[in-house]
Amino acid sequence: MTIKLYCFGESGHSYKVALGLALAGLEWEPVYVDFFKGETRSPEYREAVNEMGECPVLVDGDLTLTQSGVILDYIAEKTGKFGGRDKAQEREILRWVLWDNNKFSAMIGPTRFIMNFLPEANRSKDVIGFLQGRNAGAYAILEKHLEGRDWIVGDGITAADLSCCCYLYYPEPFAFDRKDFPNIDAWLDRISALPGWKHPYDLMPGNPSDRA
Repeated sequence: MTIKLYCFGESGHSYKVALGLALAGLEWEPVYVDFFKGETRSPEYREAVNEMGECPVLVDGDLTLTQSGVILDYIAEKTGKFGGRDKAQEREILRWVLWDNNKFSAMIGPTRFIMNFLPEANRSKDVIGFLQGRNAGAYAILEKHLEGRDWIVGDGITAADLSCCCYLYYPEPFAFDRKDFPNIDAWLDRISALPGWKHPYDLMPGNPSDRA
């Protein structure tokens, strides 16, 4: 049975899961969610798809899952890919996924959204400056961790890499320049060289140009 992923191209959290599905070689299809016209905030979406009013949502037969970290864990369990070799590695993967969800994507996502998708009059310089400061600290943490490492945990790509990498492939400006972080830059190149990798706007429906 084909897995369905409720998603849209601009969503970095959706991209984490879409990329995981693609790299795992699973059969899946995207279900486009029109976030910018308020679909996730509608009573119908919250009743039928996700009570939290968010993307991504994965539907695999009778199973429905939300939250990208949970879905990545499910993909790892289902395929035997992207997990750890032992309990210690599994905990380390979870540690980085939680860090990403709390300190990395959690700051990059709003920064990118405010700077690129809100009307210019609503782009608070103070809020952007605060978020960019938090982002800079998080970039430095990941850059240092990747020194001498190919992957965040262990000797291959895991859910930790999938969770942390995805916002960094988007083209919209949010004060991140790969050339300033050579370890992150090389890591992103390693991921994008994997069979099945696609840019978010090629992997999922939905693109800022659709609304231009």
